[in-house]
Amino acid sequence: MNYPYQIKTFEEYQSAYKRSVEDPEGFWAEIAEHFVWRKKWDKVLEWNFTEPKVEWFKGAKLNITESLIDRHLATKGNDPAFIWEPNNPEDRTRVVTYNRLHKRVCQVAQMLKNNGVKKGDRVCIYMGMVPELAYAVLGCARIGAIHSVIFGGFSAQSIADRLEDAKAEFIITCDGAYRGAKDIPLKSVIDDALIGNKVVKRVIVFTRTRTPISMLKGRDVWWEDEMEHAEHQVEKDGIVSFPAEEMDAEDPLFILYTSGSTGKPKGVVHTCAGYMVYTNYTFINTFQYKPEDVHFCTADIGWITGHSYIVYGPLSAGATSLMFEGVPTWPDAGRFWSIVDKYKVNILYTAPTAIRSLMGFGLGPVHGHDLSSLTTLGTVGEPINEEAWHWYDEHIGKKKSPIVDTWWQTETGGILISNLAGVTPSKPTYATLPLPGVQPILVDENGKEIEGNNVSGNLCIKAPWPSILRTTYGDHERCRLNYFSTYENLYFTGDGALRDENGFYRITGRVDDVLNVSGHRIGTAEVENAINMHAGVVESAVVGYPHEVKGQGIYAYVIFNGRHNDEELTRKDILQTVTRIIGPIAKPDKIQFVSGLPKTRSGKIMRRILRKIAEGETQNLGDTTTLLDPAVVDEIKNGRI
Repeated sequence: MNYPYQIKTFEEYQSAYKRSVEDPEGFWAEIAEHFVWRKKWDKVLEWNFTEPKVEWFKGAKLNITESLIDRHLATKGNDPAFIWEPNNPEDRTRVVTYNRLHKRVCQVAQMLKNNGVKKGDRVCIYMGMVPELAYAVLGCARIGAIHSVIFGGFSAQSIADRLEDAKAEFIITCDGAYRGAKDIPLKSVIDDALIGNKVVKRVIVFTRTRTPISMLKGRDVWWEDEMEHAEHQVEKDGIVSFPAEEMDAEDPLFILYTSGSTGKPKGVVHTCAGYMVYTNYTFINTFQYKPEDVHFCTADIGWITGHSYIVYGPLSAGATSLMFEGVPTWPDAGRFWSIVDKYKVNILYTAPTAIRSLMGFGLGPVHGHDLSSLTTLGTVGEPINEEAWHWYDEHIGKKKSPIVDTWWQTETGGILISNLAGVTPSKPTYATLPLPGVQPILVDENGKEIEGNNVSGNLCIKAPWPSILRTTYGDHERCRLNYFSTYENLYFTGDGALRDENGFYRITGRVDDVLNVSGHRIGTAEVENAINMHAGVVESAVVGYPHEVKGQGIYAYVIFNGRHNDEELTRKDILQTVTRIIGPIAKPDKIQFVSGLPKTRSGKIMRRILRKIAEGETQNLGDTTTLLDPAVVDEIKNGRI
């Protein structure tokens, strides 16, 4: 498969970028011609950021799985779509060809139909990193159901909130999952999440760990039984088929929940056509994918990175995508490098947190593994620090594999700012230049554009790209308020950035009340709500502070009036509360007990002061005379952990 729109030189990038800004409709229409459509579009783009309303390829009809799977069968049917590396390196690897993927996705679509799932229904997927997770996602897309994948680290309460918000009637899960040395009891977490739920009609359970689980008659069914029945329905005389549901370009494809600056997670909605075109375009160009390359994205499919660059982007390009069930440090810290060696991986896409963690083990785990197959390295989820960038470049890429430092978000659907591997310039710690179709600007607090270079400000985008979010599920006003109301006619990213003398962008971090912990966005309000659920907690305030592995750590200031005989035990109780309500990813790294919080006379917590203290800055705290009780600041400074 050749990619006529793959950019090969810096001049081609400049030309493509210029055209994408001057004639976005012509630019994207040309690229969209290379996909499978039931009916072409009437209009390429209609938009305004006031409502907001964005429609790409308006009037077009398609089913995304025909571009991801069916069109490859004649030429790539026996080529690997997925290579699956299990958690335990001693277990059997699975190679899923495009033919096998087609059969399994048709079976899942039939299975969903047999269980009452219809176009537009929401299906919650809570599984480990097994190929069946990809089959489930694509089976939903084939039938026109809206999938909502929930990361396996979330708690029962978090799942219950998401089920309620999406009004999901169907769940696909596993009995359990393996993750490093841990067994995660997924089905029992789902059972806890469903206590009192009157909406869910069916839970389909895939067997992975053979953990004893409870199966409720009339609600719970086994994946294996359902798939066996479906197999007889979709395969006749060796020919497999399940007609893909015709979808409108703007029909929802999936909902993915992300943390915001309020306590309630929001369901970001992505639609079929624009998301398909943009993930394909960014995958091929950012990583400079070549046919036969093995692409290893280490993310979990529960996050947007897994959606876009394990499943949708690579499959739409006819690529081979490597899916890994485990963690980078188990059974030892050489696991990534042994996978690269074993499968002759060409593209490795991972998080700065993973790189920093592996740096801590020294070079011993790297030695003895042949990494010469690598042609492109990538980072995602958070800005990478210079030390980690150089370590990655020198010891993993051997200074011959360009590093793409990709900046994007759940809401953007695909990569917005990044160098293109070996084609456009790279600079350590900089995402560098926007992809064609992306128009970033920096603005000051009042929304006035900051022009020129060597400047910094709040990062906004002034025109839509095809995979921009369309709404937040069930609450369009929340979408408007979160992303389009801060600055007029702009999408506000929530990030600060600087632009250097060459026009390269460097992301400097969140400017709102959202933390970026190990590449996962966690709202401070969400963590505070969870801490405040503990019986002895009166109030809490959460801020981020620099963490040498995670990028940002979570620092919690807690006013506690319960029984408090053992501070350490109380801390553990609070951590347990957060784990139960959100999940272990949101646990604070530090909890400081305080008698009060720095508040203005109107009752607003001065987080700026708390953030500086958490960062170790105790001198220049700014004006504290306007506080209700300035003395509380000294107490907090003296008690800093």
